[in-house]
Formats: sequence, structure tokens, C-alpha cells
Amino acid sequence: MDIRQDFLEQNCFYHIYNRGINGCTVFNDNENSYYFLRKVKEYLLDYIEVFAYCLMPNHFHLVIKVKDKTSIPSSNLKGLHSEDSVVSKQVGKLISSYTQAFNKRFERHGSLFERPFKRKKILDESYLRQVIVYVNRNPLDIQQKIEEYLFSSYKSILSTSPTSVARNEVLLLFEGIENFKYCHKKESLYRFELE
Repeated sequence: MDIRQDFLEQNCFYHIYNRGINGCTVFNDNENSYYFLRKVKEYLLDYIEVFAYCLMPNHFHLVIKVKDKTSIPSSNLKGLHSEDSVVSKQVGKLISSYTQAFNKRFERHGSLFERPFKRKKILDESYLRQVIVYVNRNPLDIQQKIEEYLFSSYKSILSTSPTSVARNEVLLLFEGIENFKYCHKKESLYRFELE
């Protein structure tokens, strides 16, 4: 199916990911990463819930649940040709906005991320748990401890500080914080390759 017709359906979970063109670095420093996360809040939080995220030097992962249209402010849906594509369009705006800022800062031109962004629908709770573990364990690939990595949802889930991550829902999914930690100590069964 044409990815432009493969809408992100309401009340469904997805693994959203993308990498830099030819694997190039897309997050050069902490400032880039914080800026990207601010853009996630600005462009996506009215439309989705975040269950996990991780920003790596050359790619990002988001595990999301698309909100029901009734919980999206109606002003955000006005003037759309298709309400079905609103979340995909917002992800596109996020990527475009980040790219423009990155290009300006580093005096470069053109696309930064591969197009279109990738998405995998998550069909059941067991799979959802595995994807969350996989995403949160990504820093291990660059020899970073997941407990200390700044740009993943793992620390946000364990913290009591305010967060945009759906902490309570994630902990419910894992049946508590101790099981959440335990599940992250072993490799996820989720198999994934950046395409």
C-alpha cells in the first residue's frame, strides 16, 4: 500500500521512526535533541500519546497511540481535506520544522531525514511491551547506560517529575515499575532494522 494512503488510525499504537539521509547525524548535540523534543510537544501532543521515545545520533524512535478524534481540539481539525491524515501531516511538520532549524544552525541545505517517515502498526499488548523495551534499550548500541541516557523515555518512566510520556499507562502495561525495570534488563524479542 502507498504509505501516503496508510493513515495512522485513531486509537491504534505505532512505532514511528526515521533516520538521517545515508545514516547522517541528525542530533549533533544536546541542544538539537531538546529542540526536537520541544517540537514533538508542539506538533504532536494534541494528536497522540507518547509511550516511548529515543533519540539516537542518526535516528529517532517514537512509540505512540493516536488519540480518538473526539479528544483532539476541533480547531486542530478545521480546514483539513482529510481528517484521517492529520497525524501523518503533523509528523511531517515536526520533521520539516526540525530540519529547517538544523539546516540554519549548521549552514546546510536540503532534506535531513529519509522520506517518508516509517511506521509499524502495533497489534497487541505483548508486541507493544517488546517495542517499548526495544526503543528504550537503543542507547546500549552506542555503549550508553539506559538509566543515564538523557534522550529516551526510560528515565521519564522511572521519574516522578512531570513528563509528556504516558507514564501511568506504560507502568500499567508492565504491571508496575519493578517489572518495567526487569523487562528492560533483557534484550527485547522485537526484531527491527532501520530500513
